[in-house]
Amino acid sequence: MAAGTLTLSSNISPFPYSALAIAAYTEKSEIVYDEAATGVLLDLNGSKIDTEEEIVHALAKAGGLSEDSSQAASFFALAKTLRTVTAVPEIVTGLDSLDDHLAWRTFVVGHNITSADWILWGALKSSNKIVGLLKNGKHAHLSRWYSHLESLDSTQTVLAALTAAKANKARGTKVAAGFALGLEGAEMGKVVTRFPPEPSGYLHIGHAKAAMLNQYFAKMYQGKLIVRFDDTNPSKEKTEFEETILEDLELLEIRGDVVTHTSDYFDQLYDLAIKMIEIGKAYADDTEREQMQHERREGIASVHRDDSVEDNLKHFAEMKTGSPAGLRWCIRAKMSVDDPNKALRDPVIYRCNTQPHHRTGDKWKIYPTYDFACPIVDSIEGVTHALRTNEYRDRNPQYWWMIDALGLRKVKVWDFSRLNFIYTLLSKRKLHEFVNNGQVRGWDDPRFPTVRGIRRRGLAVEALRQFMLLQGPSQAIVSLEWDTIWALNKKVVDPIAPRHWAILEDKKVPVTIKGGPSAIEVKCLPKHKKNPDVGEKKTAYSSTILVDQDDAKSFEDQEEITLMDWGNAIVRSKSVDASGTVTSIEMDLHLEGDFKKTKKKITWLSQSTPEHPLIPVTLLDYDYLITKKKLEENDNVKDFITPVTEFREAALADANVEDLEKGDYLQFERKGYFIFDGENKEDGRLEFIKIPDGKAANLASKAGSSSQATPAPVEASQPSATNGDPNIESATKMYQVDRVFGDNVLSEDHVTNMYKMDSIYKV
Repeated sequence: MAAGTLTLSSNISPFPYSALAIAAYTEKSEIVYDEAATGVLLDLNGSKIDTEEEIVHALAKAGGLSEDSSQAASFFALAKTLRTVTAVPEIVTGLDSLDDHLAWRTFVVGHNITSADWILWGALKSSNKIVGLLKNGKHAHLSRWYSHLESLDSTQTVLAALTAAKANKARGTKVAAGFALGLEGAEMGKVVTRFPPEPSGYLHIGHAKAAMLNQYFAKMYQGKLIVRFDDTNPSKEKTEFEETILEDLELLEIRGDVVTHTSDYFDQLYDLAIKMIEIGKAYADDTEREQMQHERREGIASVHRDDSVEDNLKHFAEMKTGSPAGLRWCIRAKMSVDDPNKALRDPVIYRCNTQPHHRTGDKWKIYPTYDFACPIVDSIEGVTHALRTNEYRDRNPQYWWMIDALGLRKVKVWDFSRLNFIYTLLSKRKLHEFVNNGQVRGWDDPRFPTVRGIRRRGLAVEALRQFMLLQGPSQAIVSLEWDTIWALNKKVVDPIAPRHWAILEDKKVPVTIKGGPSAIEVKCLPKHKKNPDVGEKKTAYSSTILVDQDDAKSFEDQEEITLMDWGNAIVRSKSVDASGTVTSIEMDLHLEGDFKKTKKKITWLSQSTPEHPLIPVTLLDYDYLITKKKLEENDNVKDFITPVTEFREAALADANVEDLEKGDYLQFERKGYFIFDGENKEDGRLEFIKIPDGKAANLASKAGSSSQATPAPVEASQPSATNGDPNIESATKMYQVDRVFGDNVLSEDHVTNMYKMDSIYKV
């Protein structure tokens, strides 16, 4: 709970990013933008602090950030220097010093974020010149640290709020910071939001935005989130879908404070529908569907619009029995015949359905529509703010009309733009077709935009949350590129992904190393050179190794190259067959060589032996399911299906990958980031799904282009998980991705004296 208030203007220069970021990170201060303020002021437990350095110290203490005060003092001094120097050589000297300091450290002081991290980050962030120098790529360690702090959920949220404050600045007014500057009329501790999915399928990335925003505001105002299943259509809904939706929400780290169902209120909704008829605000209608649609378009009143209350109640009673006569009728709200907003032209609020309901069985033969039930249940359940996409905006007046007509408690509606992505289908019906036709393996297929699909593809919850908050209060309905969300994801994954190596199996080239060890030797190395907390791995060294064919072809005779995690070697000879394929190489180990002077840093693996085997793995990559960026209303999906969307590469990986658990992230160095998908039950190979890195070239559709990976034809290698039946029981269950690396860290059995690892990577 916030203990203080940080007041500042969005136009302060230089801007106090350190104070802003640590306030958000510690959650010990509410942030208020007062455009009349001339400086920054923290009111914390009655004490007023007006310098950035003191504010950072105070909030660090209040937030329990441990630190070594003697070390922190030097970094506070460095931050002050960086804020004042303007000469590039002096700036570079300071950046060089920080880069060296962070070469073997995750954070500036200790193993956790402290005030020293925030004061330095803010100093760098406030200087456009420094930010520009960091983009040159000459300070890899510093850039890694800087990007990590900026990618934190709290930082992204507060930066999005700052952008919104600048866009909505009003001299002399005070506005609370937060996504879209907060909810209208929200009171701390009293906000109630709701996420109302229909239990008729799986959640997709569009639903994720709604779910995350509802959770965000409930937490922001210390309120309550209701997960309510909108179960008013027994033709499409199942209990199993409720279970999978709750699983999907768990994958998004979202848990409702309470789970309810619209069906919990069927009795009340029925009584309120009778009340609507009795007060003359609803009537029964048996107009044929096509005729009713025509009349609504043309603004023509139904012939039953002025029927008596007695006749309307009689028809509603007949509907309730589910008789053939009752099935002809529906109940319509008596709003308007010819309102310009066609959503207000006497919408249907009750209709018949004789199929058993998955919760209420055969009790009901009539069911309320979403447009009738939603505002009523929102009001009954105490919802204060109904968040929904702006595709419902035309129906907002209808929402309020229902509440007013019945004299219920009012609910505020907050609109946000619907999330759409290029080359992506979000229609449940169309996604069902892909599953039923066997074009994907199931609802958790990595090519699917479902929550479990994108999580299986390697999208971290933190990256997804940051992306949703970065969308801000935009009302624009656009088709977004995938690059931003995957680029955010890379920043989340990179600091915690262990590094491993893999060599393509059909392109491996044996290399004989002269001067190498006479027998295989093993050394323990960090899994992540910049983050020792990730653990250690064992690397085997021998006089016979394997390299990739592409690397082998690039070697020049007598060229000196670097074998990563070992040292330099000189290429003495290559054997090449008639097709130009390199069949073998001989090298001389040259550990005295300077790795800084070599152009090629090569991954490699010792030849597999019974004592030190290489692990057969499969690397998977995917293309978009459709070839058109945005399908139009009249487009036939079948005309735009990508012929081949899965690409498989057989490879050999270092034995350390056996320590991984399903859902773990990793990087196969020089090949990309992957997520471990488990063992293939048919061939026993470990499978790794490539995670997009956000680079435009890697996200372009592969349709029509050549690929080094082997295409996997849909018909041959992608059997449907459901065998043509969308029944949920046959769909695979998604795993929880909450571990970032295995617990089994191998010990060092033998240390060789023929190489010194420290000298190879010291910068």
